[in-house]
Amino acid sequence: MQQSGNMVSGAWQGVTAPARYGSVRSVAMVVFALLTASSLLPTLLTPIPAMVDYVNHLTRMYILTRDGTANANPYYQAAWALYPNLAMDLVIPRLARVMSVEGAARLFLLLSQLSIISGALALEWAVKRRVHLAGFAALMFLYCLPFSWGFVNFECGLGIALWGIAAYLMLAERRWPLRFAINAAFVTALFTAHFFALGVYGATLGLYELWRSFDRKLRYRDAALRLVILAIPALALLIVMRSTAGSIGSEGNAWFFAFKPIWPFRIMNGYNMTVSAATALTLAAALYVAVKRGFLRLEPAGIWLAIGFALLYLAIPSKLLGTSFADLRLIPAAALILPSFCSLSLPDRRSTMAGLTITSGITLANLAVVLAVWLSYRADYAAIIESFGKIDHGAMVLIGSRGEEADPPFNDLTQYPMYYAPTLAVHYANAFVPNVFTEAGKQPIQPRAAVRRLDIPYGGPVPLRLLSAIAAGQLAPSDAPPFIRTWYRDYDYLYLLGPTVVNPLPDLLEEVDRSARFVLYRIRRAP
Repeated sequence: MQQSGNMVSGAWQGVTAPARYGSVRSVAMVVFALLTASSLLPTLLTPIPAMVDYVNHLTRMYILTRDGTANANPYYQAAWALYPNLAMDLVIPRLARVMSVEGAARLFLLLSQLSIISGALALEWAVKRRVHLAGFAALMFLYCLPFSWGFVNFECGLGIALWGIAAYLMLAERRWPLRFAINAAFVTALFTAHFFALGVYGATLGLYELWRSFDRKLRYRDAALRLVILAIPALALLIVMRSTAGSIGSEGNAWFFAFKPIWPFRIMNGYNMTVSAATALTLAAALYVAVKRGFLRLEPAGIWLAIGFALLYLAIPSKLLGTSFADLRLIPAAALILPSFCSLSLPDRRSTMAGLTITSGITLANLAVVLAVWLSYRADYAAIIESFGKIDHGAMVLIGSRGEEADPPFNDLTQYPMYYAPTLAVHYANAFVPNVFTEAGKQPIQPRAAVRRLDIPYGGPVPLRLLSAIAAGQLAPSDAPPFIRTWYRDYDYLYLLGPTVVNPLPDLLEEVDRSARFVLYRIRRAP
């Protein structure tokens, strides 16, 4: 790694005067520290972060924490196996022994965010023996779409992956037993945390080893041996998983190629597509100018990684083994890894301050949107938790939506964090809610046999138009999804999400409670 260690002499190396260099570096450090503290505020200030999947994950944490106790939910049971998606499931119930489940989940999120920032810094240090770009990149992407939508296990896993890549590169020239041991430890941790994060780790190190073999003109036998040493721990875990009836999500993949040119402009913000596009275009323009003027360049290893990530992004399915937005997750992964393999040379203080202004502006613009949405949802989540007190304990609860748009609602993504909020009735009212994540290979819980036919392991609210058509007999039973075929008889309550307007089915539904983002109805069952 000595060659890589000499890649960059400093973030602001174009400023030649030592005093001026120290002054600019101090400004950069202060800006970074302030941005880091500001970026953690949403998690610190909101009891329940307004991320769509996070609320569903929180519901599962309540189930796991109470499983096997006198207060266990009657409709769900733990179903442990060797699943590669268990980070929060293993950590939060143990933290909940000394704090609330809600507090443990928020601490887990905070630690995941810190692992992203610190992992990016560690990787850059491993490559360059100094830090200057990766930390700012991590802050710009800390609330990118996959993270702000609540893919918490992936975020945790990606932070671990960054640390693992850094550790491996630090030991790249050491003897193979040490490299094997460190690699095996991180592969095991990543396999447990999130399988896609393990894929990012493996792809990065595989591409790096290919570049290293090409750069040093290693014999094919030596290059292949290094790759085999990398792959052995992951292959062993896959074999053990299969032999113990574990799995990686569901079968089936889907490519949505029309979205691949669009995702880079939607990636920066999970709530506002205009802000996302504006910040993405600003970042792209700044990078273009820096490259065109020779300020910024990718080192040879970085070129290999960039090409590899681009090819993976084009080739990987959008839905991979039941996991949605798989290709989308590669974008923040690349954004966190590639800065460590870039060299930056700014010619003067003015350009340095311009760079700090652009990165700070992008970070703060996205952070302002996140903070506004999360703070606004404090009242919404409090209102829905209060509504659970009006539900009979042990009730069957269905989630519906007035929206006609497919999931997610790109016309107004600020609606999205409410989609799974009613699943918290599982904890507060000991209820059954069919939208709780229970997919085998991803979550270690499952509905009990009596309600399994109603389970929706991975799906959003049911559209109101579909519920109305079924209730009015306008849809043949065979044409309706089995889990809602007789919803008006199977469920006791309906949470209808969206703007609060008139009762859509007054003969069937009786209003119990309402708020700005939902109405709670009791279902009048036929005698």
